[in-house]
Amino acid sequence: MKREIIQTNDGSTTIHLPEWNESYHSKHGAIQEAYHVFIKNGLSLFEGKPVAILEIGFGTGLNAFITFVEAQKNNQTIDYVGVEAYPVSLEEANQMNYAIEIDENQSAIFQQLHQVSWEEKNALSNIFTLTKRKQFFQDIKDEATFDLIYFDAFGFRVQPELWSEAIFAAMFKALKPNGVLVTYACRTSIKNAMVSAGFSVKKLPGAPGKREMLRATKEV
Repeated sequence: MKREIIQTNDGSTTIHLPEWNESYHSKHGAIQEAYHVFIKNGLSLFEGKPVAILEIGFGTGLNAFITFVEAQKNNQTIDYVGVEAYPVSLEEANQMNYAIEIDENQSAIFQQLHQVSWEEKNALSNIFTLTKRKQFFQDIKDEATFDLIYFDAFGFRVQPELWSEAIFAAMFKALKPNGVLVTYACRTSIKNAMVSAGFSVKKLPGAPGKREMLRATKEV
């Protein structure tokens, strides 16, 4: 499938799939959406605590990169697992301007995100480890492993099977008690699938250009 590099409204880049008319990030702003959904409404809930994170859709590495930057800033220990069935190429990653836009001093880390080995735990600093798993989301079998899930799959319009009750049941199982899942999406059918899987679900204001997003909690 053809992939193009485009600029989003906040000046940051993303990958666009013309055949699907779908992008890896919001066209309203890749970086601002990532911070709003995954940091402000996800990671910030665990301030001062070590966090195990599962990312559904490692993609360009943007969410992993901003999480690394936040971890260094706040001296927070992060064990990060990114799942991706179709990794982007190093050439594509090199065309992303995230390090320039977020923290140019960490540009070597952004490179490392894409260069480190798959299926191995890699220490990117003394407080941040990254494991990249080349895996279909349907094959995730973790149990009570993660505090936080960044659910960043392609949208329901193009891949509805990734937003099913079965997928969210696997996410529920993968979370520790009181674990949290955050996503940019807020379709009623998605909320219902989360509730059916056992989550308590809350609608929150969305990132710029989007009205709402969802945060789901595995309450015990």
